Amino acid sequence: MNEHIRFDPERDALVLLDQRYLPGRVEEFVCKSVAEIVTALKVMVVRGAPAIGVSAAFGCYLAARETAREVGAEAADWPERLKAKLTAIREARPTAVNLAWAVDKLSAAWEGFPGIGLASLATVWLDMAKKMQRKDEEANRAMGRHGAALLEDGDRVMTHCNAGSLATAGYGTALGVIYAGKEAGKRISVVANETRPFLQGARLTAYELSRYGVDVTVACDNACALLMRKGLVDKVIVGADRIAANGDTANKIGTYGVALLAKAHGIPFYVAAPLSTFDADTPSGEEIPIEERPPREVTHPTGESSIVPEGVTVYNFAFDVTPAALIAAFITERGILRPPYPEAITKALTLAAARSEEL
Repeated sequence: MNEHIRFDPERDALVLLDQRYLPGRVEEFVCKSVAEIVTALKVMVVRGAPAIGVSAAFGCYLAARETAREVGAEAADWPERLKAKLTAIREARPTAVNLAWAVDKLSAAWEGFPGIGLASLATVWLDMAKKMQRKDEEANRAMGRHGAALLEDGDRVMTHCNAGSLATAGYGTALGVIYAGKEAGKRISVVANETRPFLQGARLTAYELSRYGVDVTVACDNACALLMRKGLVDKVIVGADRIAANGDTANKIGTYGVALLAKAHGIPFYVAAPLSTFDADTPSGEEIPIEERPPREVTHPTGESSIVPEGVTVYNFAFDVTPAALIAAFITERGILRPPYPEAITKALTLAAARSEEL
């Protein structure tokens, strides 16, 4: 399932599978402009940190093409106009570090070609976006192989939110571990927390796993403690939107509670994420910005009538932060990282940089 982020050269557009409508119907969302890519990011046509990063990279290409249409490739002020468009993409959503990482990566490449023309820059960026997409799927598959070693035959794994193909360039992070375990011949079943209020677990994770032939059961978010107490969960594996230098991890709202419950019941809690999701510039979870989304996602779950009385305020934080002390290990494309996390994370990022890896 890797056609959810697709560049269409004939339309010169980024074509996204609109995840708002799954599993009920399949629709495309076509992005030809910066406004359209920003909308796609904000309203969650595309979501999941790695997928957001890849989409943002293609968005930078679209920004260059749009600038050329607006002012021409020879206009003196095209760099300023283009930088403004990149800022709009970078700031579309605040928590997932892969968004800023991708835009900064392409911006750095621009700085490495002083005097480059707008048309040539667009070509460079399109090639980089395609490479970023390929490398993300490769990283996910490597992550899956490493993580599968942590699974035992017969394990029942709980997930929270969607960290599969739809959240990445392909294959998935947390779900990639499940897929790799199944491919290794292990019988793995999954409890997919529904993940309110956007229901990514019920709508997307269950959709992916059932299509892949994995035994999946959807559970209400507030059933986690009961399921763990009844012995129906052996391990928890989640993805991440940003991992601080000390290992504190931001993921979909509710993840922190799942981690606390796993700790209380002696269940290993793992985080699967590529190295691009580790943010060495953020010391701890206290510094991770937490996105607040529109109240309507809570008040109108069916999109029709409100279930909340008029005038009542709503909390709709999109993410929370799980302290590093609750995490048994990080599963990355370079292997398993274990405590102490500051040292393990620094070493992994330093080795990757030394090998000049395109993170």
